[in-house]
Amino acid sequence: MFYWSFVMSVWAGLIGAFVLATYASDLPDTSGIWNVERQPSMTFVDVKGKTIAVQGAAYAPPVELDKVPANLIDAIIAVEDRRFFGHFGVDLIGLARAVYTNARAGRIVQGGSTLTQQLAKNLFLSSERTYRRKIQEVMLALWLEHKFTKDEILSLYLNRVYFGRGAWGVEAASLSYFGKPAAGLDLGEAAMIAGLLKAPNRYSPSSDIGRAERRATVVLDVMVKAGKISTDERDVAFAKPIRVRPTKATPSASYFVDWLAPQVRRRVGEVKTDLMVYTTLDLSAQRAAERSLSRFLTDEQEARRAGQGALVALDRSGAVVAMAGGKSYAVSQFNRATQARRQPGSAFKPFVYLAAIENGLTPWTLREDKPITIGDWSPQNYKKDFKGEMNLTRALSKSVNTIAVQLAEETGRTRVASLARRLGMNSPIATTRSMSLGTNETTLIELTSSYAPFANGGFRAQSYGMVRIQARNGPVLWQRKDIPPAKVIEDHNLAAIDLMLQSVVKYGTGRRAQITGHEVGGKTGTTNAFRDAWFIGYSEGQTAGVWIGDDKNRSMDKVTGGTLPASIWQGFMSEWLKVMPKPEPQPEQITLPEVSPLSPPEITPEDESDALTGLLLSLSEKLE
Repeated sequence: MFYWSFVMSVWAGLIGAFVLATYASDLPDTSGIWNVERQPSMTFVDVKGKTIAVQGAAYAPPVELDKVPANLIDAIIAVEDRRFFGHFGVDLIGLARAVYTNARAGRIVQGGSTLTQQLAKNLFLSSERTYRRKIQEVMLALWLEHKFTKDEILSLYLNRVYFGRGAWGVEAASLSYFGKPAAGLDLGEAAMIAGLLKAPNRYSPSSDIGRAERRATVVLDVMVKAGKISTDERDVAFAKPIRVRPTKATPSASYFVDWLAPQVRRRVGEVKTDLMVYTTLDLSAQRAAERSLSRFLTDEQEARRAGQGALVALDRSGAVVAMAGGKSYAVSQFNRATQARRQPGSAFKPFVYLAAIENGLTPWTLREDKPITIGDWSPQNYKKDFKGEMNLTRALSKSVNTIAVQLAEETGRTRVASLARRLGMNSPIATTRSMSLGTNETTLIELTSSYAPFANGGFRAQSYGMVRIQARNGPVLWQRKDIPPAKVIEDHNLAAIDLMLQSVVKYGTGRRAQITGHEVGGKTGTTNAFRDAWFIGYSEGQTAGVWIGDDKNRSMDKVTGGTLPASIWQGFMSEWLKVMPKPEPQPEQITLPEVSPLSPPEITPEDESDALTGLLLSLSEKLE
C-alpha cells in the first residue's frame, strides 16, 4: 500500500511539475516592471480650443504611496483584499471559496484574486477567464511577492489599475472624476473610487451616479466591519454630497472624432506620444445640430418611421463645423454622415441644371413638362401628372422629373457627370438614363461639400476636419496647407443657379427651410418608396446637409426632403446663424445674364407669378 502511494505521489509531482513548467514557459517578460509602457492618447479640441474628446487612455504622473490618502488605501484593501498584508500573493481561503463556487457552476464565475494577482493580470496577462491564465496569474503573483515588498506592490497597484473613464491609476481617476489630485479626496470620494475596481464601467458615476453611490455605500460598510472607520465617520460620508466632474466630450461629437482618428494616424504614422488634434468643429454648431436632429427624430408625429438621420455642416472653405452621424452614438457608432452610401434623388438635380446653364440656357428658358420615353423607360413626376410649359426656375423649384431628364439628354450625361465631379462628387457616377434623378449613390458629406460652391462664390470646397496635429507640449507634426481653392463655377452661372436654388426654398419644395431675415438656397431629395429624404442648403456662406432614412432601407411614411429634413435643417441653421463667427466680406457677384428679369405671365401660374416676379426684380436690383 505504501509503495503504490509513493508511486502515485511521484507521478503526481512529475505531472504537476510538467504543467507548471509548461505554463511558466509561456509567462511574459517581467523585466522593466516599473516602466510599463502606456498607450498614447489623442486629445481633440474644437476651433475655439475647447476639448471635444480624449481618445485613448488617460494617465497622470505616478503618485507615491505616502501621498495617497490612508482612507483610499484602507477602502481598496477592505473591499478588494482584506488579508493583503497577511498572505504571500495568494489568499488560500479566498481561493478555496472561489474553487468551490466555480466547481458548482461548472465554469469560472468567481476569481478570488488578491491585489497581487490583480496587479499581475493588469501588468502581464489578458482578461480571458481560463484555468491556464489563472495558473499563470498565481505564478506571477508569487514572483511579485518574492521580488517586492508589500508597499511596493501596493504602490504599483495604485498606479497601474484601471478605474474607468479612460483613467489608469488613482491619480488619473481622481482628476477625471473629481477634478483634483488623489491627495485631496475625502472619505466618500475615496469610497467611490475604490468601488470602481469591481466593474469600472458599470459603477462609473458618469454613467449612473445612483449606482455609483450605492456601491460607495457598500465600500463604507465594509470599512466599518474591517475596523478602518467608525460608524459616525461612515454616516458623515453618507450625508455629504459627492460632486462628480462632468465629462468634457459631447456625445455625438464622437462621430466626428471617429471620422478623424484614422486620418490622424495616416498623417503622422504610428502614434508614439500624446497628441493634440486641432479640429474645425465648433461646439456651438455641434450642439445645435444635435438638438435639431434629436428634437425632430424623437417627435413621433414628425418622424413617421424615420429610423435614423444625419447632419453635417461646412463653412465656406469646406471645414466641418458640425457632424451628427446618427440619433445616438451609444446605440449605433455607424456614421451616416460619412459612411452611409445612399441615392440622393432630386438633390442631384442642381448639377443637371447648372450644366444646362453652362451650355447656354438661363433660369427663364422654357421647357415642357410632358410624357417622355427614352428607350423603354418613361420617367414619372412625384404626383404622376404633367404641368406643361414652364421656365427652368419653376421646374427646379417644383422638382419636375421630366424636365431634369430632358436637360440631361440635351446637355449630355457625360457633361453632367463631369460637372458634378468638378464640384466635389468623388463617388462613381454612372451615366445611365436615370442619372439626372439621383440614382448614383453618394454620402451626405460628399453631397454637402459639392453644394458648398453655391454658397462660397463658386470655389471648390473639399471637406476637412483638422488643421494641425501637435505632440503635447512638443513640435507640430502635421499642418494643413492653405492652398487657394479652384474656381469651379463662373460668376454669371453662379448667379443663375443661386437664383434658382433660392426659388426652391421661397416657392418650391423646400419652403420649410426658410429663415426669416436670411437668404436661403437649397434642394430637396426623395428616393423611390420614401427610402431616403434629403435637404442640402446654404445661407451666409454656410452649407449644411440632412439625410433621413432607415439603416435597413425600409420605406418611411411619406417623408420627403421638403418635410422632416428641411425642418431639421432650418432648426439647425437658424440657431447656428445667430452665433457663428461673422464671415469676411465677399466681393459682389456680377449681374445675371442679359435676359429680362420678368417671366412672361403665361408661363407662370397665377398663384406664383407675383412672388416669382418680386424675387427676380429684387435679385436684379441687388446684382446691378
